[in-house]
Amino acid sequence: MKLKKISLLLLTAVIVFTLGACTETSDQLQSEESESVQAEEPTNITINHELDKVTIDLNPKRIVTFDYGFLDALDTMGIDIVGLPKASLPDYLSKYKGDNYTDLGTLKEPNFELLFELEPDVIFISERQLDLYVDFKEIAPTIYVPIDGSNYFTSFKNNMNILGQVFGKETEVSEKIREIELAMEKLKSRVMESEKTALFVMANEGNLSVYGEGSRYGFVYDEFGFMIADENIESSTHGQKISFEYLVEKNPNYLIVLDRGAALNTGSESAGVLINNDLMESTEAVQKDNIIYLDSAVWYVTTGGIQGTIKMIKDISEGI
Repeated sequence: MKLKKISLLLLTAVIVFTLGACTETSDQLQSEESESVQAEEPTNITINHELDKVTIDLNPKRIVTFDYGFLDALDTMGIDIVGLPKASLPDYLSKYKGDNYTDLGTLKEPNFELLFELEPDVIFISERQLDLYVDFKEIAPTIYVPIDGSNYFTSFKNNMNILGQVFGKETEVSEKIREIELAMEKLKSRVMESEKTALFVMANEGNLSVYGEGSRYGFVYDEFGFMIADENIESSTHGQKISFEYLVEKNPNYLIVLDRGAALNTGSESAGVLINNDLMESTEAVQKDNIIYLDSAVWYVTTGGIQGTIKMIKDISEGI
């Protein structure tokens, strides 16, 4: 009887030991599998952009941007930077004028010496720095994020998707894109139903220029839905120079006016002074108060941003 009890106890001990060993082995295997999965998670990402293919670390910390639209988007997503050109910052991004952000020259004339000393992990540039791309990429991986005025929303989405991929913000970016997409669709529907013609005019140091389809502001017609009052406008980065007589002749239902001087704080003659004159009194836009004065800083220097795009839609929506 005692022998049976001893045998039973020994058998129980063996079973407990075996189960314990199996459990330990299972836990060890799970731990090893978990470590293997973590080890396989990517630490960098390759971005294909218009100029190049660039591999950078995910969630880079030392960020520099020479594009205010992209700065706007980074700011919206709560992503901080270390340096930028401060000269033409719009008021809503004025916090970046602070001393904790390095001033890197101007949009057209970067301070490459300071940029090199800053040791950025990534640099974002756009059209104004296009010719300097090679100089930028010698300092750090550089990503080109341009905005195509003739295909605004597609290029905007492309740039925002790059942001989402690089900084792990895909969900947040998708939500913002959808919000803007719905607002643009609503605006376009209103504009197209009205069947109104328009001209996009820039006032610049006493001169006037008009922008047509395919230009940097072509999206006013293509994506916001206005019918263009003149289909023969020259395609030019700086627009086609015009006179007041031209505006009287074309007589659009709406004038959409950008004051470049106000955007750059040059102190030049304002668009309001230029447009409101005796000759213009005969136009429908003046008679019906259909002149839409834009937030010039947003339209001229921060196109392509999240807050900026929302503001642009709001400018037109309120104007009509």
